[in-house]
Amino acid sequence: MVKLPAGTRLRVRLDSDLGSAISHAGDSFRATVADDVVVDGAVVIPRHARAEGLVVDAKPLGHFKGGALLSVRLERVHTKFGSYPVSTSSIEQAEKGKGKRSAGFIGGGAGFGALIGGLAGGGKGAAIGALAGGGAGTAGAGLTGNKQIVLPAETLLTFRLEHSVHITEQAPQDPSLQQR
Repeated sequence: MVKLPAGTRLRVRLDSDLGSAISHAGDSFRATVADDVVVDGAVVIPRHARAEGLVVDAKPLGHFKGGALLSVRLERVHTKFGSYPVSTSSIEQAEKGKGKRSAGFIGGGAGFGALIGGLAGGGKGAAIGALAGGGAGTAGAGLTGNKQIVLPAETLLTFRLEHSVHITEQAPQDPSLQQR
């Protein structure tokens, strides 16, 4: 048995767009694992493995105190030993409506730990990123103006496991992961 400890980072690349105006609470999304997840020198979750997530909340501009909201979390990963449910931190972004001073990332759940990279706003927009570690709940924020929240396909998201995952080492159950 292999244990992925709480706090393990799972970096994924979105397969399709997510957004405050195009996604709905309860929608699922698919992603591709961006980096090998290694435990004791062994790759447990290979790069390019499948992952699935859930849109926790999505509110278009004007429906969240005049702003927009998008919150997502990872729900399942496919390892070389099969498919496993995971409990991760949520990544949440809130945008205030025009005339408001702040926009940023808010930690969801007990221990926020997330990294969003590669997002840039147009015009006055600035690159937005948030890095929080070990349940600290700290976040950086940048102004992007009066816009909907959009995470385009290929966006990299890093989720942190909130609880450890015990993986039983056995022959692969998913034929797409077997060596050819």
